[in-house]
Amino acid sequence: MATLIFPVSLYDHIRGRKHASITLLEYGDYQRPHCGLAYYIIKAVQRRFGDQLRFVFRNFPMSQIDSDAESAAETGEFAGAHGRFWEMHDSLYENQERLSLPLLFELADALSLSVPDLQQALQKHEFLPRVRNDFMGGVRSGVNGTPTFFINGVRHDGSYTSEDLTAAIDPHFGQVRLAA
Repeated sequence: MATLIFPVSLYDHIRGRKHASITLLEYGDYQRPHCGLAYYIIKAVQRRFGDQLRFVFRNFPMSQIDSDAESAAETGEFAGAHGRFWEMHDSLYENQERLSLPLLFELADALSLSVPDLQQALQKHEFLPRVRNDFMGGVRSGVNGTPTFFINGVRHDGSYTSEDLTAAIDPHFGQVRLAA
């Protein structure tokens, strides 16, 4: 049973209550089709558990396979540095089939982020250390593919269907009331 080596901290991108009773953490790649599918499943799981669940995303770009994955991860971090991480995260997955440098600039512009600043950040790989830090943390935690999920710090080795994730999360709540 693999466990998360680096616990969730304020350094992470957290969606939901910071002190929710359950943490679902994903190591993901913006270009992997399975991660694109998981994006919509996570949305459903978040609706089911409401504010009892916090979701954390960490970058795990498989750049040997996906040519735009690392640039997409850097773009997400660029947006995060401007308080727009989750908007960019969602936009990247919702436009995954068009993932490319032009799309990254288009999404930045749509979020009112400076395209020239993003271009410069990508050229200088300004956010690559953050992306690689996430990646190495994943490797040390036993991640070798994406998406990989951890529930309260323990790797979920089952499938990532809505039913399987819900079934894996449910025991952590006991008798708490689920969101409608």
